Amino acid sequence: MTIASTHTGRASAGRPRTSQLNRAEQLRLAKQKQRERDGKAGRTEARVKLPRALAQRLAIAARQPGFIDALTLFLDAETIDLERYPQLKLLCWNRRGGYLAAEDAWSLYERNWRFVEPDHLESAERGLIDTLSARFGAGMRHG
Repeated sequence: MTIASTHTGRASAGRPRTSQLNRAEQLRLAKQKQRERDGKAGRTEARVKLPRALAQRLAIAARQPGFIDALTLFLDAETIDLERYPQLKLLCWNRRGGYLAAEDAWSLYERNWRFVEPDHLESAERGLIDTLSARFGAGMRHG
């Protein structure tokens, strides 16, 4: 067992110091390095306020294999990537951000259908409109 001197001058048992930094500073630097590694890997922290029990379940689920794939499927159903749908993107000319809630997308199509050019709809966007129509519009279709 090694005897190390503490800042009070007393001898204490334990590992010899390997760093001149105190523990708090070591932790701060370690977290900074972890954030840098996450940034380079394209990962970021998403803060969401949830009921405690749901947050605990989410933390457990996030550690399971396939979680990212399942989350992606959920988000694909609930949010619309405007870059994939040119006519919808034109309807969002005054909005910031690249995503829109699915129900908001349906509402935009409904309110602004007169501005949509049906002849210029790509098959993916036609499919989106059909899906949104079935989900939010009681199956009613335009054009």
